[in-house]
Amino acid sequence: MTLLQTIVLALVQGLTEFLPISSSGHLILAKDVFHWPDQGVAFDVAVHMGTLSAVVWYFRKEINAMTRDWFSSIAQRRMVGESRLAWAVLWGTIPAGLVGLLLHDFINNHLRTPVVIAYTTIGFGLLLWFADKSGAQQRDEHSIRWKDVLIVGLAQALALVPGTSRSGITMTAALLLGLNRTAAARFSFLLSIPIIVLAGGYETKKLLAQTTPVDWNALLIGTILSAITAYLCIHFFLKLLDRIGMLPFVIYRLLLGVVLLAIFV
Repeated sequence: MTLLQTIVLALVQGLTEFLPISSSGHLILAKDVFHWPDQGVAFDVAVHMGTLSAVVWYFRKEINAMTRDWFSSIAQRRMVGESRLAWAVLWGTIPAGLVGLLLHDFINNHLRTPVVIAYTTIGFGLLLWFADKSGAQQRDEHSIRWKDVLIVGLAQALALVPGTSRSGITMTAALLLGLNRTAAARFSFLLSIPIIVLAGGYETKKLLAQTTPVDWNALLIGTILSAITAYLCIHFFLKLLDRIGMLPFVIYRLLLGVVLLAIFV
């Protein structure tokens, strides 16, 4: 990897992991547009660890409370404080984990194309706009019900298709269920933590099995840049979300999808 490729892909990962515009889709597109070689498993692991560290650090107080109350709920066999939210994150991860195990190779071999990304970018962008306009937006993430967890979890499984956007589809589902914008985003970000851990673990397993040399400088730069960018992205997205809504991201998705169709169809 060149230094330029390292910097661009790290910034793309950090910016798009938590915005409703699809990080995997942008990473695929960056590689195709610039005709770069595949960045490799090691770099994927590095930038995933960068974004993971960003979301964990940003929500560290909530995660500490959720972890403490989760253990208390097991010991006391009842919900305690933030344990409901902790259980919601864990149960909401299961559908995507199962689908990922079953369909990972099929998705990688058949769906990681610019045309698929174009159609999913447009289609799920319009669905995000509908959810933002029609959702009641009267509930926060602490009011989440088990039915909500199942629906958002199933929606997250759809994000394995490139261009869907994990954060975008989970926010869409949460908005349709009546959560307000900030609550939908916060729950989506918390829900990302186990998925990023699972994805990073899967890629690490592949990394340990390969014998190709590792560019440690690229990994360090990628990890640091993706972490800083992701943290800033989370901060400003949550700060501005109620003011700007989802429309700017919907417009971006529509424009991107149209450009992709014009180029690749």
